[in-house]
Amino acid sequence: MSKKVVVGMSGGVDSSVAAFLLKEQGYDVIGITMEIWQPENPCDAEREGGCCGFSAIEDARRVAHILDIPHYVMNFRDIFQASVIDYFVREYQAGRTPNPCIACNRYVKWEALLNRSLEIGADYIATGHYAGIRKLENGRYAVIRAKSARKDQTYALYNLTQKQLAHTLMPVGEYDKEEIRKIAADQNLAVANKPDSQEICFIPDNNYNHFLEKETGKKAAPGDFVDCAGNVLGTHEGISHYTIGQRKGLKLAMGRPVFVTEIRPESNQVVIGENEDVYAEALEADGLHFMAADSFVPGQRMLAKIRYSDKGTMCTVREVGQDKIKIVFDQKVRAVTPGQAVVFYQDNVVLGGATIARKSFV
Repeated sequence: MSKKVVVGMSGGVDSSVAAFLLKEQGYDVIGITMEIWQPENPCDAEREGGCCGFSAIEDARRVAHILDIPHYVMNFRDIFQASVIDYFVREYQAGRTPNPCIACNRYVKWEALLNRSLEIGADYIATGHYAGIRKLENGRYAVIRAKSARKDQTYALYNLTQKQLAHTLMPVGEYDKEEIRKIAADQNLAVANKPDSQEICFIPDNNYNHFLEKETGKKAAPGDFVDCAGNVLGTHEGISHYTIGQRKGLKLAMGRPVFVTEIRPESNQVVIGENEDVYAEALEADGLHFMAADSFVPGQRMLAKIRYSDKGTMCTVREVGQDKIKIVFDQKVRAVTPGQAVVFYQDNVVLGGATIARKSFV
C-alpha cells in the first residue's frame, strides 16, 4: 500500500511541484490548503494573492485538479492568531523584532497540520520549502541545506521537532528554482510563473505599524531618541517603528548617517549611534532548540546565521546554560537583533538554534 502524504499547498509553484513530485514517486497524495488568515475585504485578498488569500486557495484547487489528487481547505485561523499574530504584536511591543515565518512553520504548518494529518491516517506531511531532511548516524533527524544556496530556507526551519522531521518530506530542496518552474510548465500548471510572495502574508501592504495599531487598538507611544550617553536627540514615533541597524526613516537632522543601535522598551527610548556601533563581537540567546546536536559545549565551533539572508559567520561557544547560550564571532557581525533567530550549522546540517536576546562582548 502506498504511503499517504498530505501536501500543504499554498497556491504557489513550489508546493504545487512538491505535490507533483511526490505523486510521481508513488505516494498517495492529498492536497491541503491552510486557511490561516484573510483580509476583511475579499477584493483585497484577490488582488494581493498571497499564501493566505482566496486566490491562493483557488490556485491550489486548480493545480490539484490537474494532478488528479484530492484537495481540501482546513481552517487554522485560531492557532495562527495565537501562535503567529499575537506573538508578532507582543514582540514589537517589547522592543524586539519577531520572525513570524519561523513561528508559523513550527506551530501552524507543522504542529497543527501534522497533528490533523496524522488523525486522518497520513504517514507524512510535505511542503514546498527549499531544504532537505536527513537521519544522522546519531539517530537524530536534521534539516539540511537545499541544492540552491540562493533559495535555501533552512534558517526558518531550525525549531522543528524530531517527531515533525520524522514525518516530513521536502522534495523541492533537490532542485533550483528554475528547474521547479520548468517542471510546473511541463505539467501545464498555471502557477508556473507565479511570482514568489515577498511580504509577510498577513501584512500584504507591508505597513507594520498600521497593522499593529489595528491589532492593539492604539497608536505606538512617542519617546526619546537618545545617544549612548543618554542625551536626548529628538522624538521617535514609537519603538515598534524601528529595528536594529535602521538608518532610513529616523527623521533626525544629525548632519551625518546615524543608525538605531538599541531599543529600550522599559524607558521607551531608541538609542542612536554610528555605523560601527551597530556591529557586535558576540551575542547571547535563549530559547535553545537542538536538531542535529543534542547539546552544545563551551569551545564548540560552528557557523552561525543571524538572519535569513545572512551567509553565516564562524563562531565559538563561550557559555552554555539551561536554555541559554553565548557565542563569540570570528569577525564582528552587523545588526544583532533581539527577537530574531540565530541558527547554527555544521557543514550543510542544521545543529539547532535560539532566539537572540542581546548583543554581547567578549
